[in-house]
Amino acid sequence: MSMLPLRILVLGDTASGASGVANRLRQAGCQEVFVATESVQALAILEQTGPVDITLCDLRMENAGVLDFLQGMDRFGLAGSIIVSSTLLAEARSVLGSLVALLGMALQGDVSKPLQPGALQLLLAKHLNEPINESGVLPVVPATEEEVRRALAGHQLHTYFQPKFNLQTGDVCSIEALARWHHPFKGVLPPSVFMPVIERCGLMDELLFLQLEHGLRLQRQALNQGFALNVAFNLHAGQLVNPDLTGRIQTILAAHDLPGSGLTFELTETGLLEAPAISLESLVRLRMMGCSLSIDDFGAGFSSLQRLCQLPFNEIKLDGEFVRGLKHEPRRRAVISSTLALGEALGMSVVVEGIETEEQRTVLLELGCTQGQGYLCARPMSAASLLNWLDLQRGMTASY
Repeated sequence: MSMLPLRILVLGDTASGASGVANRLRQAGCQEVFVATESVQALAILEQTGPVDITLCDLRMENAGVLDFLQGMDRFGLAGSIIVSSTLLAEARSVLGSLVALLGMALQGDVSKPLQPGALQLLLAKHLNEPINESGVLPVVPATEEEVRRALAGHQLHTYFQPKFNLQTGDVCSIEALARWHHPFKGVLPPSVFMPVIERCGLMDELLFLQLEHGLRLQRQALNQGFALNVAFNLHAGQLVNPDLTGRIQTILAAHDLPGSGLTFELTETGLLEAPAISLESLVRLRMMGCSLSIDDFGAGFSSLQRLCQLPFNEIKLDGEFVRGLKHEPRRRAVISSTLALGEALGMSVVVEGIETEEQRTVLLELGCTQGQGYLCARPMSAASLLNWLDLQRGMTASY
């Protein structure tokens, strides 16, 4: 049996129940498993042994104790992901799961009791496949400014690409460019390690232009292989105040002899609410160049319908949080249905993020959604891997 590189804490309501779960995890090959039956004991274990990758938390326990425990883990950075185990009704389980997310923890999933080994294995596999850190090394300390500047100068920041796809046909609609740090000693590190430094130190434009070069190079290679790919790039609202931004983008497009219609720029909803009025001019210029504009993480912040009407966007990306628990939570279905109707009324396409299961895809199709993004289709990958993946997809389609 192969050893899973996971450290897991089981916090249960009884010693026998927690030990039983721990034994199952050890039988599944988990590297280290710790057991606690009280929140104080659990925090003491973590403070002594260090951070764990996953905490399996039984929410039948007294709520205040669990809350204290979760707050303690978040405060001291002692856990990566949370798996909720409970016998509560779906609505109560959803509220508690939302609480975990609000505390800043990563909610990996929810398993009902009695615990089914298959469901637990799926969540463990999901954690291992997350592109949070493809090296399997959990980053604990954010990078310093000096480290990030050295990474940029040393060409250690790479661009990965994740497809957006048609939910009905599986065809790729476009791809999103995502930054990953290929650290010489720590492996592949996620944006959470370096993006706060890049934002704070005014390096956002440097990263954007680097990604544009990578993305347009890939776009040209894809065209040579018969694939017309629209490439989406994340743009920070603060970058829009730079009067030279659109001109620089136009110059890069001209150097690659590619049109602006092949690009989409994604801006987060919360960032747009903070953007000054001068940003509108940059957005209009991008649209006049033929570029598409997408509101990213829609619904994750405080939506401003007035802003939505004012700004020249033509795509809404609905935050993946609304997909989790979709089948059993009518409120999330209502949010998705309303956003789809809003997009149709405004003439904007809607892309739903975070699609991981065939069940979610089926429900979204029933609601009238046609475009999505998530691990069901593909995870982020390098340019070379994406081109190979596209060739494989084309071969599979041709064989039918």
